[in-house]
This record gives sequence, C-alpha cells and structure tokens, in this order.
Amino acid sequence: MKFHTKELGEGILVVHLEGKLNMVNAPRLRELINAHVEAGDNRIAIDLTNVDFIDSSGLGALINGLKVTRQADGDLRIAAPTEQVKLVLGLTNLERVLKTYANAETAFDD
Repeated sequence: MKFHTKELGEGILVVHLEGKLNMVNAPRLRELINAHVEAGDNRIAIDLTNVDFIDSSGLGALINGLKVTRQADGDLRIAAPTEQVKLVLGLTNLERVLKTYANAETAFDD
C-alpha cells in the first residue's frame, strides 16, 4: 500500500491511499493518523479512490482515526470509495458513521 499526504492548511490533511487496506497496512495508517493529529492536523480526509480492497482491520483503522480526530475536536472523512469499499461499508453499516464525500480535497469545505 502506498500513502501520499497533502497538507491543505488550517489543520486539514488529505491522505491518498493506493492498494489494499488490510491487516498488513492498517497499523501504518493508524500510526500516520495519530502522528498527524498530535502535530495539529485534526481534520483528515482519506482518499479511497485507489483502494481496491478493505478488510476489518482497514475499517478498524478508519474508525480509530475517526475517534482520534474527534477527541482532538476534529473529524475524519472518507472520499471516493470504490465499489468494494462501498459494499463493505454497507454490509457493516459503517456508512452511517463514516460520511462519504466525492472529493478528499473538498471534504471539509462545509
């Protein structure tokens, strides 16, 4: 899995993921989110455009990121999930918790 980050300013970070978000890669995403929240980026948008697979560990990393950002008075939002990711979010009812946006760069424009 590849991770690319982009600072948008005002505490907003976009994380572009590529590949499989699974038990192998989920800890890296957790660490990345935690480090950025500690550094002051409490609003994080996760771009899922190029994520072709997600498992329960990947979902756990996203939920953990949501918890960490909210504890820091921020939020975690996901953008552009693929069909497989949408299916898993729907099966687990997590689409109710993780709000989806069309574009990661504009997820915090509200």
